[in-house]
Amino acid sequence: MAKAPTVEDVAAHAGVSRQTVSNVLNTPDIVRPETRERVLAAIDELGYRRHAAARRLRLRRSSTIGIRLDPYLGGVSGVVLDRFVHAITERASARGMRMLVYAARSPQEELSRLTELWEGSEIDAAILTATERDDPRVGRLDAVGLPFISFGRPWGDDDIADPTHLWVDVDGAAGTRAATGHALGFGDTVAFLGWPSGSGTGDDRERGWREAMGEAGAQGVRMVAEESVAGAREAVGRVLADGTRVDAIVCASDSLAVGAQLALADARLPVPVIGFDNTPTAEALGFSSVEQRPEDVAQAVLELLMGPTGDVVAPRRLESGAAHALITPELVIR
Repeated sequence: MAKAPTVEDVAAHAGVSRQTVSNVLNTPDIVRPETRERVLAAIDELGYRRHAAARRLRLRRSSTIGIRLDPYLGGVSGVVLDRFVHAITERASARGMRMLVYAARSPQEELSRLTELWEGSEIDAAILTATERDDPRVGRLDAVGLPFISFGRPWGDDDIADPTHLWVDVDGAAGTRAATGHALGFGDTVAFLGWPSGSGTGDDRERGWREAMGEAGAQGVRMVAEESVAGAREAVGRVLADGTRVDAIVCASDSLAVGAQLALADARLPVPVIGFDNTPTAEALGFSSVEQRPEDVAQAVLELLMGPTGDVVAPRRLESGAAHALITPELVIR
């Protein structure tokens, strides 16, 4: 059998020192881009693979990222985070990293679990999901020193204007703005069916609708419902029963969109509905919806946490414009 290539073989093939190869493998951001690309090409050509266990011992790292397995939500819109976890696991594996999935029923339980994993050297970093305004997890993880990045904005003082934490989010306002622009093609009275005010994500999606309506010089109807098909059906039904004219409805989620469709069917009104999340339900029922693209979110999360080509968790120093990424969603028209 042929001898497996070593670090020294890679260095000779790329015309660099052994230390440079080590830097490319462990701290790629300190290596000049052209040198890094030459070393990576040599690694690919020689088929070099590091021994993961030895590397973890040498670096005193676990090469593992923790992420919470959210409680099963069921219903229509419970698939986005599942897709994200699947995508982040695939992309982390390609970088030589592992994902550790843990369960927690509350933010306090999650913090306890993360602290335990961090202090036991079982994870190098964590990914937070389901962020909320003034999220209590942020300050606690800062205090224990655990590197983390969130899928979702912290929704506090450290948002886009002055980011102090790493985060990636979907630009919900851009999604509903595009959906509203499409809906205006059916008439100038476009309703928005969203959640009660106070939700960062929900308010962001409502903002896109308001901006698009303002730019068009149109006025719409704001309808409110909790995240349930039955609640959405009831909310839309009340508005229709009042005789309010509605040319199209833009919704904050596919669950709300299904409820809106049922209310319109009850009233026998052929009004188009646009959802958000582009779940299999939207495809099955044939209504347009905004696609969040969790795979793009996963890619952006790892790039911010590890650098474009890195395979060691070493969060970048937070600088203006480098601490966050907004993923532009895509409107899928059916």
